[in-house]
Amino acid sequence: MRRHAGLPGAPFALPLTLALGALLLAGCTVSGSPSGSGADEGSGGTGGPGPRWQPGPGTDWQWQLSGRLDTSVDVPVYDIDGFDHSGDTVARLHRDGRKVICYLSTGAREDFRPDAGDFPDEVIGRGNGWEGERWLDIRRTDILEPIMAERFDMCRDKGFDAVEPDNMDGYRNRTGFPLTAADQLRYNRLIARLAHERGLAVGLKNDLDQIPQLVGDYDFAVNEQCAQYGECARLTPFVEAGKAVFHAEYELPTDRFCADSRRLKLSSLLKKYELGVWRQAC
Repeated sequence: MRRHAGLPGAPFALPLTLALGALLLAGCTVSGSPSGSGADEGSGGTGGPGPRWQPGPGTDWQWQLSGRLDTSVDVPVYDIDGFDHSGDTVARLHRDGRKVICYLSTGAREDFRPDAGDFPDEVIGRGNGWEGERWLDIRRTDILEPIMAERFDMCRDKGFDAVEPDNMDGYRNRTGFPLTAADQLRYNRLIARLAHERGLAVGLKNDLDQIPQLVGDYDFAVNEQCAQYGECARLTPFVEAGKAVFHAEYELPTDRFCADSRRLKLSSLLKKYELGVWRQAC
């Protein structure tokens, strides 16, 4: 979920107060990357039915969640909407040598998704500031786990390599539910397990405060606006574990964050809030 700082009509904004060799500790094997990656990628890991993808620090990427998909960006990783794209699209990206991440919301209900009716009213909370989206009561894993399992089955069946679960820090927001840090840790570990059981890598989306507890459960990180809020160094545990940090800014020009991103070995982009095809990479 993109932060709302500077967006008109936003209901709230809550600013949050290196070794590549570590891949060996994670049981990963290193292989070459397509051109433009800036880093090697590996495959492997434990806890799932077989080897899973493990992107390394500095791996270049494209993040496109709206508009007609442009598959011509010369990067080794695409992060695209899991519902909006078919297995044929994923296969085409694979033929071009790309790994493909399946974007899903796991912490909010979106009323425009085909399974929106599967969420009972009792687990639907306040709006999160984006049209059609409302926070979920992540304590109700009895209800949410089978829904999320079906979504992850979809990603697996379409051939995705990984999942980007969004809205993973509800406990830091006004959701309408009394969520705690312990509730969030429990749910986020459930999400990681669901991905790994299906052979999918999984990224921790934002949730900076819980990185120390969750870096071992997740295969990479996805972050928005850590430079704008002076938080990028908090992602270092992922880099030190040999895991990529896919990072996007929306409001800062590249000359305000790219030098630090390169120093920290982040995979950084400047994007527009709608997350269309436009990008500027560090």
